[in-house]
Amino acid sequence: MTPEGFAKLQEELKYLTEVRRKEVAERIRQAREFGDISENSEYDDAKNEQGLLERRISELQRRLRNAKIVDPASSAEEGAVDLGTRVTLRVVGDGRERTFQIVGANEADPASGKLSHASPVGKALLRRRVGEKVRVSTPRGATEYEIVSVEAAS
Repeated sequence: MTPEGFAKLQEELKYLTEVRRKEVAERIRQAREFGDISENSEYDDAKNEQGLLERRISELQRRLRNAKIVDPASSAEEGAVDLGTRVTLRVVGDGRERTFQIVGANEADPASGKLSHASPVGKALLRRRVGEKVRVSTPRGATEYEIVSVEAAS
């Protein structure tokens, strides 16, 4: 996981534990005031929300505990695509270019230009260098890319 992804998970965990827990606890307290909790849908909803919240908090804690932080500047083999690097690809045959950052699976967001190292494109690019061509089979069909540039992401 990149340092940026680790910080984002820490931020989410802090928000959930310091803000959302209090909000949900307040909802439960208010729902109890409505009387008999055995037939109180507000109470049931608040308790369900609390369960989902605690499950998410537990998941984030586990991810952070097991995370391996990768510094792209020091861990990447010079000029090779690796976790944390930014790579520009050209579609062979049509010339379109796109730039992606290769990130851990938990950080992936293709719409924001963050590709998982475990995705079909990410797997095909790992350890490759500028000028190399890679053929990637995806659900949309096979595409051939040429690596135009590789740099450590900032």
